Amino acid sequence: MTALVIAEHDNATLNTVTAAAQCGGEVHVLIAGHNAAGAAAAAAQIAGVTKVIHADAEYLAHGLAENMAAQVLSIAGNYSHILFPATASGKNIAPRVAAKLDVGQVSDITRVDSPDTFERPIYAGNAMAVVQALDATKVITVRTTGFDPAAASGGSAAIETTAAQPDSGKSTFVSSEIAKSDRPELTAAKVIVSGGRALGSAEKFNDVMTPLADKLGAALGASRAAVDAGYAPNDWQVGQTGKIVAPQLYIAAGISGAIQHLAGMKDSKVIVAINKDPEAPIFSVADYGLEADLFDAVPELIRSV
Repeated sequence: MTALVIAEHDNATLNTVTAAAQCGGEVHVLIAGHNAAGAAAAAAQIAGVTKVIHADAEYLAHGLAENMAAQVLSIAGNYSHILFPATASGKNIAPRVAAKLDVGQVSDITRVDSPDTFERPIYAGNAMAVVQALDATKVITVRTTGFDPAAASGGSAAIETTAAQPDSGKSTFVSSEIAKSDRPELTAAKVIVSGGRALGSAEKFNDVMTPLADKLGAALGASRAAVDAGYAPNDWQVGQTGKIVAPQLYIAAGISGAIQHLAGMKDSKVIVAINKDPEAPIFSVADYGLEADLFDAVPELIRSV
């Protein structure tokens, strides 16, 4: 058995390599991009990777799903497992590959029990299902917070160049807008401070939560209710329909703990909840709970840190 990891040129790849290694057999990594020789060389250093396959073309630069799926399918016959990080990109490409191979997709795995048996969350993370995939080729997306990252150095994999598949012409990259911030990226942050609808306005969100994040060197997050109310931007949303995070410390202030929010953060190592409602569901997953008005508790916390 050999597993193929579809790289995204970021840390999500390292977690996916760990999952692939647990499937048994060798682990290969596909680097598809433009002028991506440096990324291929970096992938060759990942511990546990035995081969890096490098496809290079200008139309692969932005990971368009149609082109990436064709690239994966061109070599899919060599692999028993094909794994993607469960990111926006991975979730866009994996179903196309599974459909073309006429196999079922196993989504969002959090544990590998055996080469054909995996654990995955269902019902917004309120239950865990153990599923068996009987297809000859397993197409899998990996919830990266469920696996420790592989070591980025120590490996010495061979790099093999493969021909880029023709441009499908079905989609084109127009532009991207990248928000620049001095704060850590939300999905990679070790400390996250999140605010909810109880903050009441964007101004209060900024006045109360930003100083705490500054004090702790934390990323800022928000509940869906806070985002929908316009208190915080969309890319701060934590939850089933936002970002899945698992930092060392997660502080939730004024967040009641709706199912969709808990699905995105309950794997955090330490959870601190601040809420004046003693019945708030967030307390059911919190390691430390403070029943208090956040407008009193958060400034006091800032002064105490």
